[in-house]
Amino acid sequence: MLIREHYLHQIRPFIGTDVIKVITGMRRSGKSVILEQIRDAIQKDHPDCETIYLDFESRDNVRYLKKDVLHEELIQRINDAGDRKVALFLDEIHDVEEWELQVNSLRKRKNVDIYITGSNSKLLSGELATYITGRYVEFHVAPFSFGEFKAVAGSAFGILSDWELFDKYREFGGLPFLPQVNYASQSVQTYLDDLYWAILSKDVMRRLQIRDVDLLDRIVRFVMTECGHVFSAASIVRFLKHERRATTVETVLNYLRACEDAFLFSKVQREDLIGKRILSVDEKYYVSDPGLRRAVVGDLRGEDIDQVLENIVYSELIRRGYSVTIGRVRSKEVDFVCQKHSERLYVQVSYLMPDQTTRDREFSSLESVPDQYDKLVLSLDMVNFARNGVKHRNLVEWLLEP
Repeated sequence: MLIREHYLHQIRPFIGTDVIKVITGMRRSGKSVILEQIRDAIQKDHPDCETIYLDFESRDNVRYLKKDVLHEELIQRINDAGDRKVALFLDEIHDVEEWELQVNSLRKRKNVDIYITGSNSKLLSGELATYITGRYVEFHVAPFSFGEFKAVAGSAFGILSDWELFDKYREFGGLPFLPQVNYASQSVQTYLDDLYWAILSKDVMRRLQIRDVDLLDRIVRFVMTECGHVFSAASIVRFLKHERRATTVETVLNYLRACEDAFLFSKVQREDLIGKRILSVDEKYYVSDPGLRRAVVGDLRGEDIDQVLENIVYSELIRRGYSVTIGRVRSKEVDFVCQKHSERLYVQVSYLMPDQTTRDREFSSLESVPDQYDKLVLSLDMVNFARNGVKHRNLVEWLLEP
């Protein structure tokens, strides 16, 4: 089991405090394992602490989805602990009736330390969630980064260079379960297919009461195919019209928002770097995992390599704590405008830059940005093409930085 220190480092300062620790992320991205790792850390450092763990997607715990049944069970277990501290782990709690009221009631007990997980970004946005507003801290968990993938998958493929492993990462992605099937291609495809439909049915359709499965599937596949490209909801409507599926812009937007809420993909807004304003049309979308995208839209024979690399870089920037937009400088586009506190970074992503024309295109976008913040071009080239204050890094080496 990989110890996901990146997340544990963020959570540790809050262990034992009276704020509720909320762990969110796409289904099967590793939230439950992180709960187990937190529990192991607490049991090691505080052996007298009582731990209670309930997984609400387990058939054994279906009865606890009823509010009164769960509350009575937890109160009984907490009382049985006496004066000892109780660490309470509630996994995939979003289907429990009025869970916010119950969690807030338990939080008020001085000896209870609460951790919850959920697979929807709206977990804390409902009317009842106001009961715990200001009393929780949220941590978002993503599938494995390339660095984590290398740590767990290297032995599965024998002796490979970092660049060869990166090709495997682009193919299989970073879902934590895949090392258990040793990255066998058919097993991976079956698992990712099942995951895709589980997300659509449990985290999208059920929440919005969507009945048109085919329409939702077509919209998601369009977004995954076009990830990293600028498009609008209206362009999806036009595409569906050609496929003899009539729908409206409002319906498409509702479906897209539901998929974002389920962490299936992320929407990134565009920013005018001259006018200093956010543009309200033609955003980009990025998929949560490259392997999941490949399983859904298929092998595009390398024609989408730029999109895949851009998607991986976006995920890594988010993991490193940046908020990200897409930049526009007059007619030129900057792939990523990254902000973290007072730090600002501009990033351009390219597959390879074998000729001067390609290098001029990639570097000129950053050279047009009218400020002195750091600017970086990432590509798979082994030669450093840095110029005019714009840095250049090999993308694989950059991904493996501490």
